[in-house]
Amino acid sequence: MAKKGSRIIIHLECTTCRASEIPGVSRYTVTKNKKTHPDRLELKKYCRYERKHTPHKETK
Repeated sequence: MAKKGSRIIIHLECTTCRASEIPGVSRYTVTKNKKTHPDRLELKKYCRYERKHTPHKETK
């Protein structure tokens, strides 16, 4: 039986990889509580293409 609740699965995408000419985009899959965080999430995560920590934003 599946859990019922307000947690949803979202995808985070590197903002600097999208803007630059680097082939590939770093993506992460995380969950968030929709009731406590209704706005878009932004976290600093490791980008393996740039080999450093960069801001990752929530995609649609």
